[in-house]
Amino acid sequence: MGDAISSTSREERDAIGASRDAEERAEPHWPAFVAMLAIAGLYAVLPPTLLVGVPRWLLAAVVIGLLVMIMIAQHRHNHLLSQLLGYILNGIVTVAMILALAMLIMRAMEHTVTPQQLLRSAAALWVANFLVFASWYWRLDAGGPHQRSLTLGHTDGAFLFPQMTMPPEAKIAAGEHYWEPNFVDYLFLAFNTSTAFSPTDVPVLSRWAKILMMIQAMISLLVIALLAGRAVNIL
Repeated sequence: MGDAISSTSREERDAIGASRDAEERAEPHWPAFVAMLAIAGLYAVLPPTLLVGVPRWLLAAVVIGLLVMIMIAQHRHNHLLSQLLGYILNGIVTVAMILALAMLIMRAMEHTVTPQQLLRSAAALWVANFLVFASWYWRLDAGGPHQRSLTLGHTDGAFLFPQMTMPPEAKIAAGEHYWEPNFVDYLFLAFNTSTAFSPTDVPVLSRWAKILMMIQAMISLLVIALLAGRAVNIL
């Protein structure tokens, strides 16, 4: 009986120690939070005709409110709730961006948007596009940031980063033996997808990631087509 209790206590201590180690290795979340605030700011500069009757401050209020709730959940080590709230936040900003893009296309076809509004709105939506999808990649890859922090080094995920293909001795020599992707890596991936319409140096392995990247590239192509069409009209 005593041995069983001792074994259980040892397992509990090991679990607590592993959790503490994961907390220490956890990547900072503030870059993703800044990206969300930037998306809300870009949405706020859109002309009223693209906001579908929604006050321009509403999205910013929702984003800030959810970010505060996510920070509280993280402080209480409720990672499941934090991840769930992150999915909700990403979903809201994604829907807002797609609706604004649809309204921009409609207004451009109806010629009810000025050239200045078209260029400013298209630029804002293009930037918001890769910020939104960078947030999705960051939250979904390998179970999300907390799940990634539970392992030493990043060896499995939806994307094959160059560091994952390095031989062990090369990783040690480069000081990358415990390398893990953070938000900037996913931001770079999303930026390349919006500019080159391809992942460039990061192959895509999972089907869900391929679908998301196709959607992102399609949105980017629509926005660039609007800008190109306007440039042709000016010429």
